[in-house]
Amino acid sequence: QVQLVESGGGLAQAGGSLRLSCVASVRTFSDYTMAWFRQAPGKEREFVAAFRWDGRLRKYADAVKGRFTIDRDNAKNTVYLQMDELKPEDTAIYYCAMDSIRERTLSSSDKAQYANWGQGTQVTVSS
Repeated sequence: QVQLVESGGGLAQAGGSLRLSCVASVRTFSDYTMAWFRQAPGKEREFVAAFRWDGRLRKYADAVKGRFTIDRDNAKNTVYLQMDELKPEDTAIYYCAMDSIRERTLSSSDKAQYANWGQGTQVTVSS
C-alpha cells in the first residue's frame, strides 16, 4: 500500500511560519502530481496547493497565494509546504495527497483526483 506521512505541524503565532513535509513510501514518486489539502472543524476539506508531476505547474488556492509555497524533492520522495505570514484562519489539519493516475497531464484542485492520503498534521495559529 502507498503510505504518506506528514510532519512539521504545530503551534505558530500570527505572522509566523511553518514548514510541512510529506514522505511517500513509493518507488515511482516522480510520476505523480502531489497536493496539499486542509480541513478545519465543521468545514469541508479544501484544496491548498498542488505540484504537477513533471514540475511544469504549481497551483495555489486564492486564500494562500503569495504566502504558501509548495515544493518537492523526488530524490527524497518528499513534498513540502512552506507556510509564511500565517493567519488564524489557516488553523486546520493539513493532509498530503497523491494523484490516482501516473503521469497525468492535467492537474486539478478537486480532491476526487487524489486517491492516496496521509493521516494529517495539525497546524494551529494563534492571534
